[in-house]
Parts: sequence; structure tokens; C-alpha cells
Amino acid sequence: MPDEPENTPAGQDVPHHQQTEDYGGGHIQARHGRINAWLLVVYLVLFVWALYYGYTYWGGLGPGLDLTR
Repeated sequence: MPDEPENTPAGQDVPHHQQTEDYGGGHIQARHGRINAWLLVVYLVLFVWALYYGYTYWGGLGPGLDLTR
């Protein structure tokens, strides 16, 4: 199947985090990695901000658009 990753037998002696998987006939390569700590912090901050914004401003026409005031 074309969507299945193609593991190369020659890459089996390479450490797991450096092995690549080929997709699309070799045009796209993916490897296993880890997410940097600063990016995890950004995700956490955005998630907390989304919770705050959803709790504070959710409902009605939106922030600043309430015409009854």
C-alpha cells in the first residue's frame, strides 16, 4: 500500500531516534524525535489562555459587542 511506511533494511543498525521512514516514494521522510521543552511550555500557556478566554468572554455577541450597555 502506498500509505504504509517503507523501512529500509540498511537503516536497522542506526539508533531508533535517527531511523527514518519514507512516504510518497521517498519524497517525504519522517523520523522519531522529541518535543522541545520550550514548545511544551508554549502549548501549556496557550491552553491555559484558551481556558481563561473561554470562561471570561464566551457567550453573547462576543467581547465589546454587547449593545445593551
